[in-house]
Amino acid sequence: MSWDSVVDLWDYRRRVAEIYYHLREQGSENIEVWRGYRREREELLSSHPQSALDDFQKLEFEALPYFEYDPSLRFIARIDIEVEGDIFTLPLQDDGDFDMKRIGRVKFDVGGSTAELAVYWIKGYGGGIFLPFRDMTNQTGQTYGGGRYLLDSIKGADLGKSGEGIVLDFNYAYNPSCAYNSRWHCPLAPQENWLTVPVMAGEMVYQKPK
Repeated sequence: MSWDSVVDLWDYRRRVAEIYYHLREQGSENIEVWRGYRREREELLSSHPQSALDDFQKLEFEALPYFEYDPSLRFIARIDIEVEGDIFTLPLQDDGDFDMKRIGRVKFDVGGSTAELAVYWIKGYGGGIFLPFRDMTNQTGQTYGGGRYLLDSIKGADLGKSGEGIVLDFNYAYNPSCAYNSRWHCPLAPQENWLTVPVMAGEMVYQKPK
């Protein structure tokens, strides 16, 4: 990786972290804050050198599709840490093995059903919280088939906490880089994080320009 690429990636991650810092400070449950988050994220994707989009996609880019904002899909969830600390190894084509350890579980209600997701800790220097998931909208083609991310603190995607719980707001669920372009290879949710209910909030499937 060239020095210019290093500086660009450094800048990109800083800007993502700033976006999440501002939404935590302003209150992520505010619909106007959510709209501002969308605008800032779209600006990064459409213009930044480290965007997941290639140059052609940037030229054709207009906006990211989202479900309508749904306040009922925002939760304050306590992490149940009484879990087996299994380690999951996900091979990535260019970056070797991606290891993460289950550190807890969170429960919440979706459409009258109780749902449960594992929370992971990314192993390696520094580490970080990671919460990928799939749901039934992947199967209907409404969202990316490989699933979405909700939290990834290494990349700055951190919705914060409230009291003794963490914020899970699916209005901020977003696509991994591989949803936009096949040149990216992303860690995706293990089967234990495949929900059997639709989560109709957050980013929808990206329509690639023809």
